[in-house]
Amino acid sequence: MTKNIRISLYIFIPVLLWMLSGFLVDEVEDANILETNIFKVGSKLSNVISYQPSIKLKATSRSEARVLVRAKTSGEVVKIGATQGQFINKGSILCSLGVVELNRTEVKAPFSGYIEQIVKPGNFLERGQNCATIIQLDPIIFVAEVPEFSINKIETGQEVSMKLVTGELINGNLTFVSKSASPSTRTFKVESQIPNKDGEVRDGVTAEMTIKTKIVKAHKISPSILLLNDAGKVGVRSIKDGIVKFNEVTILEDSESGLWITGLPESIELIVQGQGFVEDGQKVISERL
Repeated sequence: MTKNIRISLYIFIPVLLWMLSGFLVDEVEDANILETNIFKVGSKLSNVISYQPSIKLKATSRSEARVLVRAKTSGEVVKIGATQGQFINKGSILCSLGVVELNRTEVKAPFSGYIEQIVKPGNFLERGQNCATIIQLDPIIFVAEVPEFSINKIETGQEVSMKLVTGELINGNLTFVSKSASPSTRTFKVESQIPNKDGEVRDGVTAEMTIKTKIVKAHKISPSILLLNDAGKVGVRSIKDGIVKFNEVTILEDSESGLWITGLPESIELIVQGQGFVEDGQKVISERL
């Protein structure tokens, strides 16, 4: 190889390398530009867990029975056997009447309970008029109304708790679930019958009834990642192989610790940052948080 040829190669090769490096730099820059044009999102792996949803309802306590005890004959009340607010046993004399029909002079309690109202001695009772009103508080019944969209989750025997406005917390079970909805409110009546031996829970007390429904598999998410798609469906966005996907979900309960939902796979990579700026099918870069 002559000297001139070697000199030419010494000049040509660096020039060639310089030219090639320029193409390579352009390709890298183009790749970087494309890379920066892909939206970045934050994601988090969510795994399904067992969860027992609860339904909260407004409830009211109700006496087991309320009876107006009526006189079977007319006559003046000469004596009463109890005072208002007193507990009496079944068969106790409530009112004694001064009448000719001696076999009907006594009006007795049909069951054990509390005297809610009773006539005063000296009053005259006509046949069929009230001598006293008795309420039975053991057991006490808590009554609530379940919206029709939740009734398929409710059944007798489920655990319930009642938080009374007076501060007490009472536990029990559902003892009755109505099969017929109220025509006006479209709600179903449910009841929980609770022992109340000492009559501590009064008739007509307001409470918050919490019903524990069946255990289900669910995901707990932050409410902030919930969104609506173009079709108006409620859901969350996930990412798989760099592609965004919208997942429709069903909300079970909005608790203090988070939102419980169903409708997702057992394990899913949810987009928790930037979910509102991407679309279904879009390619993105994710960073797990």
